[in-house]
Amino acid sequence: MRARSAIVASGLVCELREVVLRDKPAALLDASPKATVPVLVEPDGTVIEQSLDIMLWALRQNDPDAWLPSSVGKVSAMNRLITDCDESFKFHLDRYKYPQRYGNVDRQVHRGHAALWLHELDAVLTRRSFLCGEKFTMADAAIAPFVRQFAHTDLDWFDIQRWPALRTWLLRWTQSTLFDGIMKKYPPWMEGQTPVLFPG
Repeated sequence: MRARSAIVASGLVCELREVVLRDKPAALLDASPKATVPVLVEPDGTVIEQSLDIMLWALRQNDPDAWLPSSVGKVSAMNRLITDCDESFKFHLDRYKYPQRYGNVDRQVHRGHAALWLHELDAVLTRRSFLCGEKFTMADAAIAPFVRQFAHTDLDWFDIQRWPALRTWLLRWTQSTLFDGIMKKYPPWMEGQTPVLFPG
């Protein structure tokens, strides 16, 4: 979702190969032995394996909506938010959502730790419309998918939390044309098929 968001925002077009991870095609393993998605292969064969790196790759080529901050201070603030999300929040999100994968840890404990960070986000969003100001940027696109995962793990519980600004922010994203575009379903890629272009 992160990588697709940035590609849409940049106005670039790529060939999309939808992968079912339980049935990984050889082409994925050849391109990236880590065998997780997303993976981007440039025309010269360069492989980019991390979603944030793909976002930066796209936006550094073309950034018509100024998703990348223009000042050092805003870059630092954006990077701090994304790092907090990817390191601490996602650690607890994974264990809240999939406790069985981590030795049946106490998912409620991890939900509580993750919720502390969401309280902080709600406070930020009480002061402004988006995470880094009054417009949607890379920080929002990078963090919203994980907040959505957290919310949908137990939506009834999420909806009664005192996070009005956070819920408004998340709802604005999930009702956007950008969200509709990145959530479109594609059939699994097969060797020899007609290329599928994204966005398309």
